[in-house]
Amino acid sequence: MKTTTTSSFWLIVIFVLAAGVIRIFLSGLPNIAPVAAMALFGGYYFRDRRIAFSLPLLVMFFSDVALEIGYRLGWRDYPGFHPAMPYVYTGFLAVALAGTLMKNAKPLTLAGTSLLSSVIFFIISNFGVWMTGNYPATWEGLLACYVLAIPFFHYTVLGDLFFIGLMFGAFAWVKNKYLALSV
Repeated sequence: MKTTTTSSFWLIVIFVLAAGVIRIFLSGLPNIAPVAAMALFGGYYFRDRRIAFSLPLLVMFFSDVALEIGYRLGWRDYPGFHPAMPYVYTGFLAVALAGTLMKNAKPLTLAGTSLLSSVIFFIISNFGVWMTGNYPATWEGLLACYVLAIPFFHYTVLGDLFFIGLMFGAFAWVKNKYLALSV
């Protein structure tokens, strides 16, 4: 069920913003980030789909800006902005869409949707890496792109499962303990 109260709305906003901040500080870990959790969580809990898609997207963008600034100041080895970003954001929006389609936030549903989100994001983002010229524009190049990304995929799966469990679990705990809301 979607949220209906002002208190729960702002709690959801805080959780999405916190995920964006955590993303900045964990940016050195390969593919372990709360990005899918942020998108899935926003997609599931925001009743207004414009907010469900735009708030996580804006938080993602501003965290990319912070990562880019860190790169330009020499604090990071990798830029926040790169040619495959449209594909990354498309994958991110696909995960948010999966959140809007979830019927409940039970553990089995979350685990399944988390795994599906990891696969969707893997397919779309690595297609973007291939499309932006990092591999030959052939079927062999596309296959090589996906094969060489496989060693990083388990980090994505683990990170997604962890952060999705953390966000949804922490939200349920805070909501029940402090807000006594029915969501």
